[in-house]
Amino acid sequence: MAKKENRVQVILECTEQRESGVPGMSRYITTKNKKNTNQRLERKKYNPYLKRVTLHREVK
Repeated sequence: MAKKENRVQVILECTEQRESGVPGMSRYITTKNKKNTNQRLERKKYNPYLKRVTLHREVK
């Protein structure tokens, strides 16, 4: 019998780059447990276009 999958892949997109209008888009793919984390993920990740660590949020 197969287990029900709780982990799903999500895309994290930079919020500062979208507002600033700099060309390109910093995105990361990660997984989250849908059962334990029902809100959208927010992580600080490196943005190569802005050359600094920025806030990345989950896109729907």
